[in-house]
Amino acid sequence: MCGIVGYIGHRPAADVLLRGLQRLEYRGYDSAGIAVMNGTLAVHKKKGKVQDLAHLLENVQVDGSLGIGHTRWATHGFPSDVNAHPHANPSGDFALVHNGIIENYAALREKLVAEGRTFQSQTDTEVLVHLIDRLWDGGAISLEEAVRQALQLVVGTYGIAVVSAHDPDLLIAARKGSPLILGVGEGEYFIGSDAAPLVEYTRQVVFLNDGEMVVVRRSGYEVRTIDNVVLNKEVHELEWDLEQIEKGGYEHFMLKEIMEQPVSLENCMRGRVQPAENTLKLGGLIHEMDRLRAARRIVIAACGTSWHAGLVGEYLIESLARIPVEVEYASEFRYRNPILGEGDVVLVISQSGETADTLAAVREAKQRKVPVYGICNVVGSTIARETDAGVYLHAGPEIGVASTKAFTAQVTVLAMLALKLAEGRTISQAEMAHYLQALAAIPDKVRAVLETCDQPIRQIAQVYRYASNFLYLGRGYNFPVALEGALKLKEISYIHAEGYPAAEMKHGPIALIDQFMPVVFIAMKDSTYDKVVSNIEEVVARKGSVIAITDTDNGELDKLCEYVIRIPATEEFLSPLLTVVPLQLLSYHIAVMRGCNVDQPRNLAKSVTVE
Repeated sequence: MCGIVGYIGHRPAADVLLRGLQRLEYRGYDSAGIAVMNGTLAVHKKKGKVQDLAHLLENVQVDGSLGIGHTRWATHGFPSDVNAHPHANPSGDFALVHNGIIENYAALREKLVAEGRTFQSQTDTEVLVHLIDRLWDGGAISLEEAVRQALQLVVGTYGIAVVSAHDPDLLIAARKGSPLILGVGEGEYFIGSDAAPLVEYTRQVVFLNDGEMVVVRRSGYEVRTIDNVVLNKEVHELEWDLEQIEKGGYEHFMLKEIMEQPVSLENCMRGRVQPAENTLKLGGLIHEMDRLRAARRIVIAACGTSWHAGLVGEYLIESLARIPVEVEYASEFRYRNPILGEGDVVLVISQSGETADTLAAVREAKQRKVPVYGICNVVGSTIARETDAGVYLHAGPEIGVASTKAFTAQVTVLAMLALKLAEGRTISQAEMAHYLQALAAIPDKVRAVLETCDQPIRQIAQVYRYASNFLYLGRGYNFPVALEGALKLKEISYIHAEGYPAAEMKHGPIALIDQFMPVVFIAMKDSTYDKVVSNIEEVVARKGSVIAITDTDNGELDKLCEYVIRIPATEEFLSPLLTVVPLQLLSYHIAVMRGCNVDQPRNLAKSVTVE
């Protein structure tokens, strides 16, 4: 959560910081602030969006080429000007921005108050500021040494950046459990929670690991551990470019990313799915396939939309490769003392590669000496670095808080993995050739869905935009899609929605059905179709309003349903890649018609880096 940006160089720092915060706002938008050094330390912060901070600064001269900025997702302390970052020490000697949670802040605060210190905010961050100030003691030791010592005293997670009123040539940053990267330019350096605020200026970056601190000066930088061991860090090149993180003429990032899915899926499969040669390559797992094929059990751990993708993966791997799979909420995985043993492997899924709970699952599995593989989108992310091997999505940056193209890319990777595990074991070469052709055809079929369904779905959204509740029902491979459709609607339109296996409707949810309850059925003509139709009949008998997603040539549901959305047919195991797209569009259009901020839904942030 929260977005951090820092700059030292030759440009006006305030301009760089504001632009960076605007690009990071999907990480938090309760409040924002900057601290710029120019002889003195000028701190400006404001409750609300980054645009509110920009308005505040319109009539303020903020000079200087060194500074830090922050956009907040509140944890300790409600959104307010006082609780906004940066936080400065009482004498204004230095300022700090922080992402994460200081778990022992209450005990530290109590001790600091007993020493006579006064706190202005309700944040845990201000405790860290006072702790550094006490150790620094007006210059008794260097600021970087005070920061280093303070971080050894705190328990919890942090990504921090610090600037000093006494040193116009110093920018300090450190991380533990909260991502930070250093951007390396020509005579200038950048700090960012992710690549978004950096790519406009440089693509050369250094990824900080947990327990590492970087001290940046205009002449260069040095990375060391919190234990003061100097490190030699590799410089990496970002894959993203500026165009990818712009809206490109779309009203919202979410709509842009929905519409990008044909291309993101092509990129995900490029060099991997080769129907002409009847080959499937997953380079990141090339040396791990024997271990995966021999697995006694595959445990998938993920959160939110990635967890839904993992559920689809369970169906895919068990059906195609006949390997047992269990899907766990990463947030619960390490707290229930999981049983992991010889022959087990753990597969984690995270768009950002920084999800705190999923990263904790990685470390729990590794502690138990179990192989851990990752599926993530962000190259160089913590999960990508800490897992034994894995597969990148190559879906491009996903800025919209509500995940769309990452989900379809995750399902695509899981489908490729299932096929690779099944190859030569449970499916023949002829079946493999057929399935690869079907997989390669998916991007064009997604294009067809987007082209033919968008306008009809707008009309459906117009009818149901004021509904208070929705049910989403599916069976088999499309039960997780029902969960994902309900989540999308909840996230961005604030309509209560639930997803269920269609047959489970009879075991409770059917009590909710009346003429005011829209029910979305995924009713593709697959092995469960007849059962789903029976479930539709049950809803219609109770005067429920049914929206159905089915095959292009299926006219059987027209008399039963209020609305029918038709999409191309594909192999049953690939259908989630198509059925989810109308549900993304439905949630998007309903949210827009309700006047909701689609890209910045209330209380949510893109990357959940705190527990």
